[in-house]
Amino acid sequence: MQYLFAALIGLAGGVSSGLFGVGGGIVMVPAMVYLMHTNIKTAIGTSLVVIIPTALTGAFKHQQLGNIDWKVAASLIPMAIIGGFIGAALTKHVPADTLKKLFGGFIILAGCRLLLFK
Repeated sequence: MQYLFAALIGLAGGVSSGLFGVGGGIVMVPAMVYLMHTNIKTAIGTSLVVIIPTALTGAFKHQQLGNIDWKVAASLIPMAIIGGFIGAALTKHVPADTLKKLFGGFIILAGCRLLLFK
């Protein structure tokens, strides 16, 4: 049953990644935590590994559709890499319960912003 949940979570994460540019954090992490009872830190790490091929596939298709601003991407990449390293290192010092609350708060704030503001 766990592998069936994982496959369905992967499908939902992939579709949301290609459609909205999200999938690992917004879809896969909560689904792994609640459906598969995965520790949040493991769910985060696992989703990051899964999102690499997902992001590459989605980026390839978006490139074909002309939906990538390469100058902006080149500006984002260096600090995003550094930020990803720092964020991953911080998980060692943040308790899992606190991380879940911070993650939930981030999703709520992002969702409210998208729904309520232009």
